[in-house]
Amino acid sequence: MRLGAEFEPEESAVPPLPGNSALGLLALALNWINLQVLRASMLSLVLTSLVLTYSVLSRYFLKIATDWQDEAAVFMLVGAMFMCTGFVQSTRGHVGIEAVATLLSPAVNRVRQVSVDFMSTLFCSFFAWKSWALFHEAWAEGQTTSSSFAPPLWIPYALMALGMSLLAAQLFLQFAVQIAGAEVRRTK
Repeated sequence: MRLGAEFEPEESAVPPLPGNSALGLLALALNWINLQVLRASMLSLVLTSLVLTYSVLSRYFLKIATDWQDEAAVFMLVGAMFMCTGFVQSTRGHVGIEAVATLLSPAVNRVRQVSVDFMSTLFCSFFAWKSWALFHEAWAEGQTTSSSFAPPLWIPYALMALGMSLLAAQLFLQFAVQIAGAEVRRTK
């Protein structure tokens, strides 16, 4: 049995697919990637809890210094948080202010949503670009944390950059669907 094989997203968590065939293929690919990343992030959170539990128990009962556990846990938490943003956006699960949307007419609300998706795509693309620059710098210079464990900093930067790239791609897809006027259908 594969870990995460029993995970089936609820109907409301299944991202819609655009009716346009090219955008539909892109959406299918991105949905598959997001689901695999979600499963890996769930595993990461379980491993993080095990690492932190070991850290507490070994410090309290065995009086063993734990310098690697804290950084490993932080790296896994950062990775899980950034990597799952694309999945959350695919379901439009980020915090939104519904009061504004309900007050606007459907036409004005569509303009609001398109403009928000466009600005979010630009911001997240810039954030991803800067994250990739940080990753490259850490990789090229061999940067590590200042602890005695000293893991390489390219690891969290790569997770941050990849997660923001997935989020930017998801936002771009949603923006393109709205601009193309492609009808959206739900899949299961």
